[in-house]
Amino acid sequence: MDRTEVAGWFAGRLPDDWFTGPVELQVDRDEITVVGAVPTPDAGEGDPAAAQAGRIARFREQTREQRMAIADAAQARYGRSVAWGASCGDTRELFTTLSVPVMTRLRQPERQVLDTLVDAGVARSRSEALAWSVRLVGEHTEEWLTELRRAMESVEEVRGRGPAVG
Repeated sequence: MDRTEVAGWFAGRLPDDWFTGPVELQVDRDEITVVGAVPTPDAGEGDPAAAQAGRIARFREQTREQRMAIADAAQARYGRSVAWGASCGDTRELFTTLSVPVMTRLRQPERQVLDTLVDAGVARSRSEALAWSVRLVGEHTEEWLTELRRAMESVEEVRGRGPAVG
């Protein structure tokens, strides 16, 4: 899937007044996640974090019908579910996202790591412990993962310009 084509499609499809700039788009084999920044409210004497959360909640409620129509069209076009989110100031919220089962085979030392996380109360199950571990690795290697993703996008771009096979 050409990420730039997906980004262009969403840029053309999203109402101009929804977000303060271009959306953040994440695409994987199962899902397209669209997150946009909504205007930050003036909290006055109120709590800024609460004002930001309220602005995101208002956006979610007011745009639900249109977001679902856009998601249905994107799913028909790209064969992937669409998840939505919004950011406002320092607050970021994802609405509904997929939780996709992933099969893996682990040897005893890896299972023991997961069991330790479960026994220590860090996670409720091996599945949750594995998800926690993946998030932790992602947080601590974000720069490297970003560089790797950019390189993969470049490879896809070059493949797309190559000769057709078959």
